[in-house]
Amino acid sequence: MTGVSRDRTPGLDVAFHLHSQTNPQQLKAQGPAVIERGEGVRIFDSSGKEFIDGMSGLWCASLGFGNKRLAEVIYEHSKRIGYYHTFFSRTSHEVSLLAEELATRSLIENAHVYFATSGSEANETMVKLAWVYHTVRGNPGKRKVISRRKSFHGSTIAAASMCGLQTMHREFALPIPGFLHVSFPDMYRGMDDGETAEQYSDRLAAELELMIVREGADTVAAFIAEPIMAGAGVVAPPQDYFRKIKAVLDKYDVLLLDDEIVTGFARTGNWFGRQTTNMQPHMMALAKGLTSSYFPMSAVVMAPEIYEAVAEFNKSGSFFGHGFTNSGHPVGAAVALECLKIYEEMDVVPHVRAMGERLKSHLREIAAGSSIVGDIRGVGLMFGIELVNDKDTKAPFAPAFGAGFKCDTFSVENGLVARATGDCLVLAPPLVVTEADVDEIAERFGKALKQFQASIGR
Repeated sequence: MTGVSRDRTPGLDVAFHLHSQTNPQQLKAQGPAVIERGEGVRIFDSSGKEFIDGMSGLWCASLGFGNKRLAEVIYEHSKRIGYYHTFFSRTSHEVSLLAEELATRSLIENAHVYFATSGSEANETMVKLAWVYHTVRGNPGKRKVISRRKSFHGSTIAAASMCGLQTMHREFALPIPGFLHVSFPDMYRGMDDGETAEQYSDRLAAELELMIVREGADTVAAFIAEPIMAGAGVVAPPQDYFRKIKAVLDKYDVLLLDDEIVTGFARTGNWFGRQTTNMQPHMMALAKGLTSSYFPMSAVVMAPEIYEAVAEFNKSGSFFGHGFTNSGHPVGAAVALECLKIYEEMDVVPHVRAMGERLKSHLREIAAGSSIVGDIRGVGLMFGIELVNDKDTKAPFAPAFGAGFKCDTFSVENGLVARATGDCLVLAPPLVVTEADVDEIAERFGKALKQFQASIGR
């Protein structure tokens, strides 16, 4: 099959491939974009056109595309073993080292680490561990999970139920019972006139407490949150938000689950988003930047009381009843260790902060000259640019108009891959961006925005 002409790829794709997050009719009418190769922050399609991938693929290719060091690690370790599992007390040198690295870096004292394949699996694992924790402590009825509107936590059944996005629910009659949603901390649109950031945090914490009391504290197991909400358009909370939320959770014996799938590994200008937002979780879910997505791998880092609950539940000699075929894959662990080494060599945290400030400065300059950019927000190297119909009143465009997607089309035409989440354009370039790359991203986005504005007479 490798000898089949590459010219057939679009036709074969339409005929046989069901895509994620894609409209099937649109794919059939327009065909797929065939991406051939990548180099650093750039990708190239089958016609040879070059794009700066301002989204790191799906928030994940932190070390860019075509990284030879990571490719060599995959090759060398695949030659040596290729695969083995971590069931029945098996392990590998790389998996043990990676568990130590992640536990040590996590800021959770005496942590243990569980490995999986995807962010969805990691988030669902945290929920199952929360259930075990409460059961061992004599509270088996604590099963409900609270998340926030507009949050994204994955695509499997429980993970999608935790999402606060209608697009993740409508086709599948989700969420399933026991998954609840409260307001998210949107400082641009959610704050009342005259309300301070602290008062806003108090209001959101009170809303959470009201839900826990209404549902019954003896039924609520956990609250899951992204430190910075990626899919909502890069929404950051007030600095005291998680402190006030944690106080409510502690009051009712509810665990705090940290979804670091996007924000982990320096994306926010700290090793973890929890540091950026002063979050104190019982568990953390990691993926994406863990391997720069050169290998599908995720992890859950858990506090000792969570691990001890699993041990207590199985004290009779039974096995922990959870696992995936590729949990603790030795090749994935080797790739993750190499990623951590590269992050250290590039001094990733100050680099991300410097490049992020440079990009933010460019975006603010662009916004100042635009009649339709209402808000520029973000930290580290993740930014949301919210488009509005009226800057003074924050009035949005009509949803049916699709302003974000229309503007995104102009970005692609200018050789920049961004992402539209509603009427917010998101940028989260690979962490290896240089000053020249950042300047070019801003230049291409500025051109795209001007062209979109011209197309609507603005």
